[in-house]
Amino acid sequence: MRSFAEHESRGVLNGKVALITGGASGIGRATALLFAREGAMVAVVDVDELEGQTIVQTIIDNGGRAIFLRGDVTKSADCQLALRRTVEQLGKLDVLFNNAGIIRRASVVKTSEEEWNLVMETNVKSVFLLSKYAIPIMAEAGGGVIINTASGWGLVGGRNAASYCASKGAVVLLTKAMALDHGAQNIRVNCICPGSTDTSMLRNEAKQLSKPEKQFTAESAQRPLQRIGRPEEIAQAALYLASDASSFVTGIALVVDGGGLAGSG
Repeated sequence: MRSFAEHESRGVLNGKVALITGGASGIGRATALLFAREGAMVAVVDVDELEGQTIVQTIIDNGGRAIFLRGDVTKSADCQLALRRTVEQLGKLDVLFNNAGIIRRASVVKTSEEEWNLVMETNVKSVFLLSKYAIPIMAEAGGGVIINTASGWGLVGGRNAASYCASKGAVVLLTKAMALDHGAQNIRVNCICPGSTDTSMLRNEAKQLSKPEKQFTAESAQRPLQRIGRPEEIAQAALYLASDASSFVTGIALVVDGGGLAGSG
């Protein structure tokens, strides 16, 4: 993988400010790097302070501007504080990327009530809370962009992932509802539906299902492109939705999955 500085920048986000949740690892980390490279000032929100500070320092060392904000996105007070500090320290808010998420691989019968609540709060309530408090900020400034991380399993069901499928299906329709409600305020709201992507969450799924990592990855790669995705590829989809290239795009669920859903009805 090339370093931050070795990538060519087109400057498509010059002057923009983006807040990214779950920005310390995986898709969030790749997106923070990409957005910064394309000229955005980035607020990285995560509970992992060590990795969060590391990614922020990488951006700063390469001439970008970024801040780390430790916060629990399931807590209203933390969400409000993250948004307030982003505006105070970076000047405004143009893009909100609701990316933080978790997965629990179990059927309804085997999912505990605590696990159900944790998945729904992390994957859905966080989107609700941050959007609730970000939309007035964006509306007052004349508009903005909200991007939510959903999943291919927010569009079709998956085995042994009941709470995750329910949460990501909720994100897809919450995205569409917000697009309808706030289009007149020049706020575009879209979601990305990734397929299996090479992240720590994917490896954690293998552990939850008691499968060897190589076997699980090979099974996940059974799609037309014959591989799993890279975080950087999902980040490119987020960049498109954040940029003016998608200026007439709102309310969509953009599938980025190597063709995994191509044969679904």
